[in-house]
Amino acid sequence: MSVVRGWVWLAVLLAGCLVGSTIARGQAGPPAPAGQKPLLAEQAFKNVKVLRGIPVKEFMDTMGFFAASLSLNCSDCHSQASASNWANYADDTPLKQATLRMILMVNTINRANFNGAPNVTCYTCHRGSQRPKAIPSLAQQYASPPDEDPNDVVPLAVVQRPGPTAEQILDKYLQAIGGAAAATKLTSFTAKGTYEGFDSDFEKVAVDVYAKAPNQRATVIHMRGGDSSTVVDGREAWAASPQDLAPVTLISLVGPAFEGPRLDAQLAFPGQIKQVLTDWRTGFPPLRIDNRPVDVIEGKTAEGSGVKLYFDRETGFLVRSVRYSKTMVGTNPISVEYSNYKDIPGLGIKLPHTWVLTWTNGRGTFEMTSLQPNVNIEAARFGRPTPPK
Repeated sequence: MSVVRGWVWLAVLLAGCLVGSTIARGQAGPPAPAGQKPLLAEQAFKNVKVLRGIPVKEFMDTMGFFAASLSLNCSDCHSQASASNWANYADDTPLKQATLRMILMVNTINRANFNGAPNVTCYTCHRGSQRPKAIPSLAQQYASPPDEDPNDVVPLAVVQRPGPTAEQILDKYLQAIGGAAAATKLTSFTAKGTYEGFDSDFEKVAVDVYAKAPNQRATVIHMRGGDSSTVVDGREAWAASPQDLAPVTLISLVGPAFEGPRLDAQLAFPGQIKQVLTDWRTGFPPLRIDNRPVDVIEGKTAEGSGVKLYFDRETGFLVRSVRYSKTMVGTNPISVEYSNYKDIPGLGIKLPHTWVLTWTNGRGTFEMTSLQPNVNIEAARFGRPTPPK
């Protein structure tokens, strides 16, 4: 296992050791069949003291939250030996014990003041630093205010500002890609290209994408150690990884972890964008992405989760989506940036051929070199994947 892979997939994804747990390979097993409860943290890992009763994916995502809050990686909290052997993550360190105390402290604050809601988190005090500052900074106080973070969750009491309606922004987007009528003609596609990210050691590897409207999608990244897949069939979703990248090679994605892949599958078909989300809101503060002004609207999924969409004000193209995944220790943002819009032969529409997925667990860039629309895709493509051995 390389150091880079260890940085991302061990420190950021493996919540177990930060809260005093060790990996229990023999206990992990396959995910529960449809309709049954997913694999829980304490079933996959030993000695879980705090983060119990939550799915493995959420358990892993807490590491992304810790990493973002403190700007630390795996070797900071564990030993360098952890990158070469899963068992070494069980080695105790002072920082791991400090993290356990901090989780208990934050939980106590939230129970006493916010009815248990995670309003106070690691990020509240740390803001990307290992040691929170206790003395105000005069330099910061009298400096120019920083730009608005376009990925922030905006409170419900957002101040409404004049501007185009959500309907107008969405209509402009559909017109920009070729028109609403043309967009509805896209019912499926397959795509080939490359992927690179932390988990591929920044090497460009092959990737295949299979998508079928309204909400099915399979992304298969051909890693050196075996295929890494994310599959959603519209009702269920799974993630499969080679053993050198993840301690549990196949997990069911539930809750927010399911909503994300399903949303990606739905947004891959622009003709249904108005139906994918509801309860649209506008009037957000003026924002720029890559120094270009954007129009921002927010909608809700069928489960009520908020999703923000960002459209280039000049071209009308969708350039970013941001969704949020709640964990026991706080809320993680997940961003997808879209670019490189190209014509799809025979349909008269444009689709993005490059997208960058960024979340607290890492970042990956997908670049499609070919896309075949309206092809027959066998149903098995959207079934539960078999993890490589």
